[in-house]
Amino acid sequence: MIKKFGFTEKSTDMKKNKRLKVVSAVIILFLLVGYLFIWRPISKIKTQGNVLMGSAKELKDAFSKNDIDLVKSKLNDFSGKYKNFQSASKSVYWAAFIPHVADFKRGVEAGAYMVSAGTSAVAAIEPYADLIGFKKGETSFAERSAEDRLQTAVLTLDKLLSKIDPISADIKAAEELIEQINPDRYPKKLGKTVVRDNIINVKEQFKGMSSLFVDAKPLIKKLPDILGADEEQTYLVLFQNDKERRATGGFLTFYTVFKVKQGKLVIDRSDDIYSLDENIAVHPAAPREILTYHKNVTRFYIRDSNYSPDFVESVKLFESLYEKSGSKVAYDGIIALDSKILVDMLTIFGDTEVGGLVFSAKTDQRCDCPQVIYQLFDIVDRPVGYIKENRKGILGDLMYALFYRALGFSPSRYWGTLAQTMYKNMQEKHILLNFKDEEIQKSVEKLNFAGRINDYKGDYLHINNVNFAGAKSNLFVSEAIVSKSDEKSGKVEREVTVNYRNPYPHSDCNLERGGLCLNATLRNWVRVYVPKGSKLVEFQGSSKKVQTYDDLGKTVFEGYLEVPTEGKATIVVKYTLPDALKAKDYSLLFEKQAGVESQEIDVKLNGKTLYKGPITADHVFNDL
Repeated sequence: MIKKFGFTEKSTDMKKNKRLKVVSAVIILFLLVGYLFIWRPISKIKTQGNVLMGSAKELKDAFSKNDIDLVKSKLNDFSGKYKNFQSASKSVYWAAFIPHVADFKRGVEAGAYMVSAGTSAVAAIEPYADLIGFKKGETSFAERSAEDRLQTAVLTLDKLLSKIDPISADIKAAEELIEQINPDRYPKKLGKTVVRDNIINVKEQFKGMSSLFVDAKPLIKKLPDILGADEEQTYLVLFQNDKERRATGGFLTFYTVFKVKQGKLVIDRSDDIYSLDENIAVHPAAPREILTYHKNVTRFYIRDSNYSPDFVESVKLFESLYEKSGSKVAYDGIIALDSKILVDMLTIFGDTEVGGLVFSAKTDQRCDCPQVIYQLFDIVDRPVGYIKENRKGILGDLMYALFYRALGFSPSRYWGTLAQTMYKNMQEKHILLNFKDEEIQKSVEKLNFAGRINDYKGDYLHINNVNFAGAKSNLFVSEAIVSKSDEKSGKVEREVTVNYRNPYPHSDCNLERGGLCLNATLRNWVRVYVPKGSKLVEFQGSSKKVQTYDDLGKTVFEGYLEVPTEGKATIVVKYTLPDALKAKDYSLLFEKQAGVESQEIDVKLNGKTLYKGPITADHVFNDL
């Protein structure tokens, strides 16, 4: 036996074998741990997830069949499978110190809250499913008149809303968990699968759902009262012609007074807005804004009262004149609608005949706009040598007909689509709400359905355009906004550019020939609302003296321009933000003007594009 440095070959081999055994044991242990605590749990989670997806598909199909018993059965099945999935998921929670695992845990727990909310909702609906047309084989609801359907729904609302508190609590808890997930820690894509944007979309959907069920809870609880379950309610519906833009959406064209008691709807009167003005003995002098920008108008009329961008403030101006009118009625709330509501309802329900005339959402080549828009303008605005029957009441009759068409169908056919569409229109400010009841009003303001100019701790921008002319030029004029922010010498310098373009020819506006004056030069009063304390550097493009003042908690830069047919115009507003607002952690709240369907916007910060594309609702842009 050979000795080297006091060690034999045999002892060396023994040590090597020992080390090999230790390494092998470590590897085996590592594989065993990996199998038991990683691979096996993930495999089980994947298996349970696939089972859950199959159950989710069956549940979705059950909803489409309008059968509450089937929905309840499939929901119970889904709930059981979700518990299995949740149990399998807990096997990886030990690794929650890893952010991605922590996010997975939050998502699973949020899902459990949503299952609980769904179970509560179905439990609330089940006893009254036949009354609202959500039970297979039940014909009692379908056989009733449209009026009876609404009455039935209203009288059972308080029972259906009995579970609103636990439902909203579950949804709020789910939203709080989802809100903690940071999309930036995930890649944009994994192969062809979009990851980050999908997470962002899920977060936004949860936030919107939470807002609907939590912030809207006071409003939802008040629905029976709003629909006259106990006492008759009176509402004033104002139609804003957004094709003749005004501060809160459009020119006040028509109004309708309707009463509702226990769901029974009665149109009390429907007339054009001029009739309210005609019943005021003496109109006060017009305010500065109208004297400055409204051609040949020296008195203050109801039809011009919505000149504040804040709908609550415009309602106060409206009421200051309305109370002087001999045609006034006491009301419990105001609902302001623009033309998009008509187009959307006709899109859902199809062509509708009223007074021997057909109204449609299809494009009319005479204006390159929906046929219903041209038809209404043709009825109301085109001068003729005879008396037009029901000219003033046609819009009210059309809205009434569309409302009852909605009630004339099974709830499963159109009500879901209609509810989603109307909710979207409230988000995009095509429907504005104002209530006398303070609790209800606070709720609609919190939901941003009240058309308010809101406070914001960061940068702020609202561009308000008012068409003080008779033509419907906003039907043809497009607006593109460029917002640039650059930090220089410790101050944020802003440049806001608005490009107006009207590519269409001038209409025949000759009244003697009976021309229908839709497109003509746009006379546009523009106000740019920015953070209070901002300093104007330059306002280019205004043909009248630029005004600077504070309003609604903001600083306002005011000007005037005209946009010719087949032409364009531009304003450029340069200003500095207050010292408290810095480029670091920059965020900009853009509040869209009510009545505007879509605008192109390009938002830049220190040369970096934060967003470029169309915008249809209020939005926060930030550098994250």
